[in-house]
Amino acid sequence: MAITNKSFSIQGLKVGKGAGLFLIAGPCVIESEKLTFEIARELKKISSRAGLGLIFKASFDKANRSSVDSFRGPGLKNGLEILKKVKKDLGLPVLSDIHEPSQAEPAAKVLDVIQIPAFLSRQTDLLMAAARTKKPLHIKKAQFMAPGEMANVVKKAVAGGAQKIMLCERGTFFGYHNLVVDFRSIQVMAELGWPVVFDATHSVQRPAGQGKVSGGDKKFIPLLCRAAVAAGVDGLFMEVHPNPAKALSDGPNSWPLSELELLLKRLMKIEKAVGKYK
Repeated sequence: MAITNKSFSIQGLKVGKGAGLFLIAGPCVIESEKLTFEIARELKKISSRAGLGLIFKASFDKANRSSVDSFRGPGLKNGLEILKKVKKDLGLPVLSDIHEPSQAEPAAKVLDVIQIPAFLSRQTDLLMAAARTKKPLHIKKAQFMAPGEMANVVKKAVAGGAQKIMLCERGTFFGYHNLVVDFRSIQVMAELGWPVVFDATHSVQRPAGQGKVSGGDKKFIPLLCRAAVAAGVDGLFMEVHPNPAKALSDGPNSWPLSELELLLKRLMKIEKAVGKYK
């Protein structure tokens, strides 16, 4: 199995070839500064005990919510201020997503990783703006794209100046309001030469499945995580929340924070068993 042939460091965290499994995790959206810090502190403890490197994730704006009435977050300026504090006070690398080219430059002043949302992964201007910042990029494969098509996405990012790229599998549309995961995509994208991340929580999402909001089947998250680690993925992406039922975004497909440590420790056993194949 051909696996990632590149590796690089993100604020001291090595990802890719020869590195261990790492975690990108946090709430779907910044709901408040207090809750963001609560989740980040707990994630730092959990990931350390489980033996994984951590990149903290939270969106400052959910520009692609199903309804105009949905909570979107604190916005670019206030959201970046909160992430800046998390980075400084907790010593964690931070990641968030941008939706417009104009957001790339201010986001790069704070973020350690810029994420390109799945719906926007073919947007050339957005990719080029993010790439020009020279920040590591986490690019999600669109739900409507075949994994091999990410080769064109990579070419755009590299043409824009990106030197550190992670590609993310997050499920593929299967009819209406449903996603499936083809684990062949992990190998296909790894053969492009960059680290591959598996988004376990969005892969169980049911887009707009509840009318004005998305639904999800979080019970399948552990199953998909186990399969992804066994397939040799470099990193895992998970949205977590202390109380998913009350989360302001993506609650149905967020994993309970209190159940994360046990899941990660089980996944690390699988990673150890298959590590020789990576």
